[in-house]
Amino acid sequence: MPFLSILFPGTGAGDATEAADEPACFQDLNLHRIVAAVIAGREEYNLEPFFYSKIETLDGINYRQEVMRDLERDEIMRAIAAFSSAMADMRKRLFQANKLHYRYEKERWLLGAIDLYGMAVEQLVQALRQAKPDSRGLRALAHYLDDYAQSATFQRLVADTRQLISELSRIRYALHIKGRNITVRRYDNEIDASIAIEETFAKFRQGAVHSHLAKFSHRVGLDHIDAQVLERVALFYPEIFRSLEAYGVEHAQFVDDAVVRFDREVQFYVAYLSYIGQFRARGLVFCYPRLSETSKELVGNEVFDLALADRLLRENMAIVRNDFHLHDPERLYVISGPNQGGKTTFARIFGQIHWLANIGCPVPGWEADLFLFDQLLTHFEKEEDIANLRGKLKDDLVRIRQVLDQATSRSIVIMNEIFSSTTLDDATFLGEKVLAGLSQRDTLGVCVTFLAELASFNEKTVSMMSTIDPSDPAVRTFKVERKPADGLAYALAIAEKYRVTYAWLARRIRP
Repeated sequence: MPFLSILFPGTGAGDATEAADEPACFQDLNLHRIVAAVIAGREEYNLEPFFYSKIETLDGINYRQEVMRDLERDEIMRAIAAFSSAMADMRKRLFQANKLHYRYEKERWLLGAIDLYGMAVEQLVQALRQAKPDSRGLRALAHYLDDYAQSATFQRLVADTRQLISELSRIRYALHIKGRNITVRRYDNEIDASIAIEETFAKFRQGAVHSHLAKFSHRVGLDHIDAQVLERVALFYPEIFRSLEAYGVEHAQFVDDAVVRFDREVQFYVAYLSYIGQFRARGLVFCYPRLSETSKELVGNEVFDLALADRLLRENMAIVRNDFHLHDPERLYVISGPNQGGKTTFARIFGQIHWLANIGCPVPGWEADLFLFDQLLTHFEKEEDIANLRGKLKDDLVRIRQVLDQATSRSIVIMNEIFSSTTLDDATFLGEKVLAGLSQRDTLGVCVTFLAELASFNEKTVSMMSTIDPSDPAVRTFKVERKPADGLAYALAIAEKYRVTYAWLARRIRP
């Protein structure tokens, strides 16, 4: 297959991705924090759009997973890292060349940049030839680079570059400095006096001595004296410097578009694999999820919140993992239980792993069967905004209406603590209406609620609860388990702990 993109198969369609904005669900699911951590230090590549745009087909997701698997091979990752490093150095040289003012200096920096580019391409060709990648993307790249490296255009670029570097390296000249006058002349095999002086005084050396060598600055760029010297050197070697000028004109646009595009796009994979490497080093597992565009039977084993895990790792705290599964006709998780028990975290996990899976990334957990969705919609509790002149309940209603208007049978909806600002009866009534709308659409989703009544709404809802330590009901385990909702379970456990249940009070209060 022809190579156009390492991120998109076939035609390489993906230009629309560049205009992608951060999806509305990112803030609610803390995906913005994950992306920020993944791309940290790689800002020059502008990787955000690749994380903002989901893949629409299973083939597109498989294409990325294949490349990810290849890049998990050390020899391939080392080759890509070396290539990327060389390309980065090339860009620095081009940037420096554009900042300079003296013509020969600019042309020499361009020559160095092109030399780096040629070596980077040749070394990557050789590395891929030896590694024999399995993915369609890297195999297509290898074939493309083979053809490109053997093309007349590239061969001439490399030959011209190396010949000119060789000619420049043979230039020799002498400076005669007397007072404020500098004379530039041809080098005529004069004796290097410094060598003779060192040999003469070597016999007087006694161990380590203080150095009196002058220290020169290592600034980049010629000053006006350096430039004048160089101009006069050019007069002694006119053919070489004319070749340097002609080279700069002929090869000003030397980079291949597909090579440059690959250098940027491959950072999507490298950045993500580098990021999850810190978790793997601590024993946490990631898997390549299986996705379906038809089956809504979902599985997630040992999954965890990636944004939260990042913080917990830095604080050297344990990371809690959870499991979930949905079987037909189940579609909606309704999660209840004590506050601060992991309910919202579970909802975020469900959203995070679906988004990451739908852009072709490995997800936290050792197994995952997920759904190829069309939209991931969220409704999380927000502070009242006086700018929209709506009360909190009305704002909830307006926002949830927007979610329902957009949701389809292929959508995923995640709701967190809806209608908490109204009465219990009204919240229950409204919550049932929302679940009915989602059930009618056959939408997948998660609903975190304080309303235990919603957990048994219909056959499509599944009750899950955040659990507590049986020996101490005040301690949360942060595990969310599939079990019937019991709005009194936590309160009774607390009452039992402090001996204020009816039974205890009856013992203590005697007539």
